[in-house]
Amino acid sequence: MVARVLSAPAIAVHGGAGRVPADPDHVRRVTDGLRAALAAGGDLLGAGGSALDAVVAAVRELERCEVFDAGRGSVLDSDGNAALDAAVMEGSARRAGGVVGVARIAQPIDAALAVLRDGRHVLLAGAGAERFARAAGLAMVEPDYHILPERRAQLARVLAERAQTGGGTVGAVARDGQGHLAAATSTGGLVGRHPGRIADSALPGSGTWADDATCAVSATGQGEFFIRAGFARDVDARVRYAGRDLATACAEALAAVAALGGRGGCIALGPHGDAVLHFDTPDMPRGVWVGAGEPQISVYGKS
Repeated sequence: MVARVLSAPAIAVHGGAGRVPADPDHVRRVTDGLRAALAAGGDLLGAGGSALDAVVAAVRELERCEVFDAGRGSVLDSDGNAALDAAVMEGSARRAGGVVGVARIAQPIDAALAVLRDGRHVLLAGAGAERFARAAGLAMVEPDYHILPERRAQLARVLAERAQTGGGTVGAVARDGQGHLAAATSTGGLVGRHPGRIADSALPGSGTWADDATCAVSATGQGEFFIRAGFARDVDARVRYAGRDLATACAEALAAVAALGGRGGCIALGPHGDAVLHFDTPDMPRGVWVGAGEPQISVYGKS
C-alpha cells in the first residue's frame, strides 16, 4: 500500500461568473457570503474534517445567502417558478450525488449529499428527488420559499427584454489534510429559462468533478456550452492525459467552451498545488483559503 502524502488543507469558493453590479450594498452581501462559506468549510478542514463535508458546508452557506443564484434567492424560469439543481462529488472513489429541478428542498446541496451517501443513484429529479429528501429527514419548504420579490421583478425585466441571462451560481472545491478532493455546485439556473431546463451544475463531468489523482472543479457560466464541452471532465483529461498543469488545463478547457460560443469560469484544486480561479467574464466573485493563511476574497476583475 502506498502511503498518502499529507497536504495542506485548502478550499476555494465562487459566486458565479458574469458582471457584478457596482452597488456597495450588493458587494458587501456577496463578500459576506463568500467569507461565511470559506469560514464554514475552512473550520471543518482545520479541525481535520473531510473535503466532502467542507464543500457541502461552504455551499450550504452560499445557498442561504440571498444575493446568489442558488437556494433561497434563485432566479426564476419563464413561468415564474424556482427549480434548483445541486451536485457534490468526492475524489477518492468518484462518488457523486445530485438533484435537479427541485423547489421544496430547503438546501439542495444537502439533498445532493444524501443521494451520494445513499449510493444507489447519481442524480434524482423533481418530485422524486423531493420525496427522497423528505424520507431522508431533510428540511422541506413550500415552493415559493426560494422566491424573492426582487427575483420576480428581475424576471419581468428579462421577459420584457426577451433575454435569457443569469449568473450567481455557487460552488466550492476543497482538499483535506489527507489529500482527498471534493467539489460541490448549486444553482437556480438562468433567468427566464424554459421550464424543465437542466443546468451543467448537477452533471458530473460538466459543471462538477473530483478525482484525487487530478483535480476538483466547480464551474459557472452558460451551462449549455459547458455541457456540450464536457468542461469539468475536460479539465481532468488535460491534467491526466496531456500532462498539463491545472492552471493551463482550466484555461484550455474554458477556451474550448468559448470556441462553442459560451463564457464563464471555474474554481479548481489539485492534489498538491495552489487553487486555480479562472474566468473569461468581467467578474467572478471568489475566495480561497489555504492552510494557516488568511482568506483571500475578490469580487471584480482578475485582481
